[in-house]
Amino acid sequence: MKETFNVGLVGYGFASKTFHAPLIAATPGLTLAAVSSRDADKVHADLPNVEVDATPQALFARRDIDLVVIPTPNETHFPLAKAALSAGKHVVIDKPFTVTLSEGRLLKGQAEEAGKLLSVFHNRRWDSDFLTVRELLAAGTLGRLVHFESHFDRFRPEVNDRWREQPKPGGGVWYDLGPHLLDQARMLFGMPRSILLDLHARRDGAQIDDDFHALLEYDGLRVVLHGAALVAAESPRFTLHGTRGSYVKYGLDPQEERLKAGETPAPPGGENKWGEDSRHGILTLREGEAEDASLIAREHATLPGDYLAYYAGIRDALRGESDGPVAVDDALAVMQLLEAGLDSARQARWVKINERRRL
Repeated sequence: MKETFNVGLVGYGFASKTFHAPLIAATPGLTLAAVSSRDADKVHADLPNVEVDATPQALFARRDIDLVVIPTPNETHFPLAKAALSAGKHVVIDKPFTVTLSEGRLLKGQAEEAGKLLSVFHNRRWDSDFLTVRELLAAGTLGRLVHFESHFDRFRPEVNDRWREQPKPGGGVWYDLGPHLLDQARMLFGMPRSILLDLHARRDGAQIDDDFHALLEYDGLRVVLHGAALVAAESPRFTLHGTRGSYVKYGLDPQEERLKAGETPAPPGGENKWGEDSRHGILTLREGEAEDASLIAREHATLPGDYLAYYAGIRDALRGESDGPVAVDDALAVMQLLEAGLDSARQARWVKINERRRL
């Protein structure tokens, strides 16, 4: 079994430059060997020792490439992953998995038939705040949870000329930020019984959705997922209420901003504090068991985030030491919810996630 695997990166846009290239380079056992791009100078300005192929097809044809990573526009995920699997490569796809559930299922079948690893980059499982929320819920600190609210809000009033803001398959904020919040909700609570989605294009000149508000139905629990481009004031990232208390956290995980700034994550076990979040949440609990006991609010330390865990998991899966960091069925479940949400928005009603939709 190989100890080090060569990685080929398709394209060198924002996701490749900001997330995948630095995370791959910082993961022992993975080597970023080649990038497919029509602009070799752009790639070499950041990665002078990495070879550049003019097309994805040329990259797939290389015999030295073990793993292909596809952080390209959403509508290209399926054809590129299909071609990479056909060329005998293991494949990582940026979220969302594909544009449709049926495409995702086809890729799953192809990967299984070829005996190749297929995974989706749901990196926000390793956000600092989400890891903290998981720990609080696992410990039962809040008692029985009754309300969970997750926001990914930004203030971007101008509509930019980029594929995410164009009326194409897989465009819009629901397919951009929705996969993050849906995957996190599934990790915590499993599949909901039904979904209600309100979807709008609110900015001047917007051609596709830039605002979503989703409700997920669970027994005894309200789950609210919200993402919008016209939120100038800071809103909580997470709000949790339970029978024993509440937890509220402001501020996004800092790893993306540090990657944008060119900071390099340290390998696991290093002294680098790159994944640490300086903003802590507020935990409000009743002091004692008496009904008239006072409520005490205090800071609750945020666990460090760890995006490197994803690619470390990919490396371990290629070595045969684990099943991988994100299972294909998890990515398919997110696709089910994305599509059910679109059905809900079109029909303006709750849509059940019935057995036909489930895997």
